[in-house]
Amino acid sequence: MSWLSKITEVATGGIGQLFFDVAKTYFPPDMSEADKKAALLEFEKLEMQRNREAHDASVEAENALTQRIKDLEGTAADLARIPVLGTVVLFLRGCQRPLWGFAVLYLDWKWFTEWELTQKQESALLVINLLVLGFLFGERAVKNVSPFLVEVFRAKKG
Repeated sequence: MSWLSKITEVATGGIGQLFFDVAKTYFPPDMSEADKKAALLEFEKLEMQRNREAHDASVEAENALTQRIKDLEGTAADLARIPVLGTVVLFLRGCQRPLWGFAVLYLDWKWFTEWELTQKQESALLVINLLVLGFLFGERAVKNVSPFLVEVFRAKKG
């Protein structure tokens, strides 16, 4: 589920029940339970329609963004049409994540086994670790690992 659809879900969720609760106070006192249930059903249909519209709008916005990125940046198929350089660029683009990952893994290994770094160098290496971790594995990985890294650095100083 995309971030845009999550926002629309939060914005429209439960609105049918809310309408029903508000309208219930204005129902005539002699309104039957069947009529109240029919009104609730209509409010829920309205909510489902609004949710569907919001979902369709978020899908349309995501597709438009994807198309805009393709139009501005091109695709791998565009690169493949360039005889030699296109193949090289595709190869380098595919190697980027593993290359950065192994480079940082090597730097961390040297840091914890051999190097005596200054505070500034350790801070720079920490920033590099967080950037590469975020690039390779996403924001959630950085949030999950950051407290552990802070504890490791505190233990190393002590």
